[in-house]
Amino acid sequence: MPRIAVIEKTKCKPELCGWVCQKKCPINMTGADCIYEDNKKAGIDEILCTGCGICPKICPFDAIEIINLPELKSDPIHQYGPNGFRIFNLPMIQEGSIIGILGRNGIGKSTVINVLSKTMEANFAKFGADKIKSETYFESLKQEFKGTVLQNYFTKLEKGEIKVAYKPQQITNIPKMFSGVVKELLLKVNPDEKQVLEIAKQLNVIKIIDREIKVLSGGELQRVAIAAALLRDANFYIFDEITNYLDIYERLNSSRFIKEHCSGKTALVVEHDLVVLDYLIDSIHIMYGQPSAFGMLTGVKAAKVGLNDYLEGYSKEENVRFRDKPITFDKESDATIQKIDVLTSWEEENIEVGTFKLNVKAGNVKRGETIGIIGQNALGKSTFMKHIVNQGLGDTTLSYKAQLIERSDNIVMAELAQFGNFTDSFYETYVLNPLNIKPLLEKQIDQLSGGELQRYALAKCLLADADIYLLDEPTAFLDIEDRLKIAKMLKYFMETKQKSAFIIDHDLVFMDYLSDNLLVFEGEPSIQGTALPPMSMRDGMNTFLKNLEISFRRDEANKRPRVNKLGSVKDQEQKKSGEYYYA
Repeated sequence: MPRIAVIEKTKCKPELCGWVCQKKCPINMTGADCIYEDNKKAGIDEILCTGCGICPKICPFDAIEIINLPELKSDPIHQYGPNGFRIFNLPMIQEGSIIGILGRNGIGKSTVINVLSKTMEANFAKFGADKIKSETYFESLKQEFKGTVLQNYFTKLEKGEIKVAYKPQQITNIPKMFSGVVKELLLKVNPDEKQVLEIAKQLNVIKIIDREIKVLSGGELQRVAIAAALLRDANFYIFDEITNYLDIYERLNSSRFIKEHCSGKTALVVEHDLVVLDYLIDSIHIMYGQPSAFGMLTGVKAAKVGLNDYLEGYSKEENVRFRDKPITFDKESDATIQKIDVLTSWEEENIEVGTFKLNVKAGNVKRGETIGIIGQNALGKSTFMKHIVNQGLGDTTLSYKAQLIERSDNIVMAELAQFGNFTDSFYETYVLNPLNIKPLLEKQIDQLSGGELQRYALAKCLLADADIYLLDEPTAFLDIEDRLKIAKMLKYFMETKQKSAFIIDHDLVFMDYLSDNLLVFEGEPSIQGTALPPMSMRDGMNTFLKNLEISFRRDEANKRPRVNKLGSVKDQEQKKSGEYYYA
């Protein structure tokens, strides 16, 4: 079985441990250099390594991993230095179709995008004197993928016949790179004003087209970024996470327009929202591996088959199981703890922010209860939450995780250690471990990825002692596995500690699993909103989806929600019965 040795160089500190791995390695004891010095850090000769497993166990900084891989048909396409993260293959780019990639964070999806878009050159795990020269790079690529659709793709990419348009994941960087109004940005991408205005209209950007980029919300920035990508003169579009900060209506509207615009063209979509992927793509690759260690892709699959294989955790074509348990969407039975003890309540209130008006109906929250907050963007959900943070809610104590998380050069450990609960065994077991915080502790906050930053912010919010936890879009940048794990963690935390929570999110699967009741927002975006009183999950979902004229069915295999085609027999049947989601 193939074996790789991975060393996270930032964790490796030989000056503190005294090279304990080198001293205890059985191969080194025979006089060979299995573990050697590499720029004052440890390096492992993977040919000499026998996989005894001693060095990972004795490394005091958890810097070493020895991993047995599935059977391989090729060497790595790219490797980040000796003993570094590596990618073993690339997706098959089929002309004229929309291809999806679904996989965990940290297993190389961005590397795949960078190689395909010519942002970086793959090194085929060759370093130093063996490094491939730039002038022979494309010949190496074409030889590697000879006889596949990728040979033709890289031939055209080399000749400049493929023009790439890329929508990045980190849209919050846009205001740092451009100052001015939205229209100026879009005209800079494409000087055809008529086309700019048409795409802005289709993506609901037209209302903000004269607004400064620096004042846009997350959802507005996302739609502007999608518009900018679609306005480019391209025949290969890459979309890296199009749903963050968008409500379900905007997610489906953006997906519909992307599908129409890319008809006859080629597109690659990296996304964690299963509803959007199912709606948008023609085929899919599952990407699996071990975060920060290696990543590889299955062969191309039909969309429905691939999504269900991912949830099952098994690809029969490769005979690879990449998850111990399948992911299902059956909501667990309600907790035995009855949520009848009212913690606090609020009276009907009118809130004004500039010209926007919000009417909040009276309601209450009980101990141990999680209230999900759903509605289209710009109806006042975050305004309502910030109002609670600023004005308080009765005599309760609050802890708040904002939608846009501030970065700094502070160390994660220093930020979290200020809370007394950081060393509490309950919080370690039921908060920090599910959030996988340990690998982040020595990192600077401004060096965290989007998903890592989200997990850090959730940990910081939950470590604080509070009666009510307010979480604004906690699933942004998280993969589907982390979302479900965090949903279970939050549900257990609130019920066990008898804490309450208000949670804003647009992932309906996440909200369905986690929420006890729903606070539905209605109204006219950016003009006026109404926060209805808390209602049951069934009533809340039906009220919300009825306003959007969207209905969902359940997949027969794993109960995942799938959006019904507008006007289909199933869509009409469910709307007639009033069951928009639970049918």
